[in-house]
Amino acid sequence: MLILVCYDVSTETAEGRRRLRRVAKICLDYGQRVQKSVFECQVDATTRERLEQRLLEEIDEGKDCLRFYRLTEPLEKNVKEFGKFHAVDFEAPLLV
Repeated sequence: MLILVCYDVSTETAEGRRRLRRVAKICLDYGQRVQKSVFECQVDATTRERLEQRLLEEIDEGKDCLRFYRLTEPLEKNVKEFGKFHAVDFEAPLLV
């Protein structure tokens, strides 16, 4: 499944800035950044649960916001891209 992970981490304190870096690093372990605080992740149900748990351990629910969106298929109909960034197609062959 393709999901979007979106977050807003309070950076008013040094601890908040550290939390922001840790949240971004976790998201990079599972997907690709499409905007500053938005990641596309191609995961199965088990991996999604693990990602969610890791992020919930990092955020401060009293100060931060975390959202998950599942993008339904067919993706060609439900996802449109405009502008400079072009996402990696997780289903296409990887050329090295």
